[in-house]
Amino acid sequence: MPEPVLPSRRVPMGALEVLDAVHAAGSLSGAARALGLAQPSVSTALRRLERQTGLALVVRAPSGTRLTDAGLTLLDRAREVLSASDALEREVLALRTASGARVRVAASLSIAEYLVPGWLASRPADAPLVDLTVANSRDVMAAVLDGRADLGFVEGPDVADGLHARAVAEDELVVVVAPGHPWARRRRPLTAAELASAPLAVREAGSGTRAVLDRALAAAGHPVAGSPAQLGSTSAVKNVVRAGTTAAVLSRLTVADEVARGDLRQVPVADVDLRRTLRVVWSRSRRPTPGARALAEHVLRESGAPSGR
Repeated sequence: MPEPVLPSRRVPMGALEVLDAVHAAGSLSGAARALGLAQPSVSTALRRLERQTGLALVVRAPSGTRLTDAGLTLLDRAREVLSASDALEREVLALRTASGARVRVAASLSIAEYLVPGWLASRPADAPLVDLTVANSRDVMAAVLDGRADLGFVEGPDVADGLHARAVAEDELVVVVAPGHPWARRRRPLTAAELASAPLAVREAGSGTRAVLDRALAAAGHPVAGSPAQLGSTSAVKNVVRAGTTAAVLSRLTVADEVARGDLRQVPVADVDLRRTLRVVWSRSRRPTPGARALAEHVLRESGAPSGR
């Protein structure tokens, strides 16, 4: 009897993780949540695995999704493979840590200055060192996609195709002015029209702060008018605000100290949603290094977000 012919391609590790997650969750939606994927991505991974193996692995029903007998048999082997892969990664992490390996991190300005130091300080003493690059959110995502960074931390409203993302914190933009600005003494909130038409100092295109502001005013029906002063750093924006009659919209994190001291005044705004989500991102096409994964999981624990597998 002839030997069975092995497939020309190995089963992807990610497909085995999907199979494991579907069995644990009992549904495609639960597996998607556990893995941080969209449900269609989980369905696609299962279909590809079934095509590659030539086996019916799951049975879908209104009450959930369960593995077939063949799926359960394959899962037993899959867990051995996943366990071996985890063991290999632990060995690699030990070797990389022993040789002074570093995790390459890119972070947007606000996150790098106000959140990353605390995250790094609370890590175990033997954690790998971090090389930190500070850039706007668009350039952070480009660095992760290009392989120049293992992890990225961004603050914009959108995540580029090709990246996984998890929320790590919630933030809000606020309007600030100098104490001598006419708005510093007003009692009623600004309208979207007033904010959009006022002289503003803003971050450059590609900044997460700028993207959130532009989208929020456009959603309120009043896009930013004219040509606001565009600056490449939060510090530069704050200096322009302190110097004259220009207002700015900046992260609450970045102006909290100045507002507390009275150096800047916060101005309330009505009917403009300036909330935003801060995220950690990593490439869909490359498995994170053990050090990068450990750092991401640490940040997620610190923020209270579920890390998943």
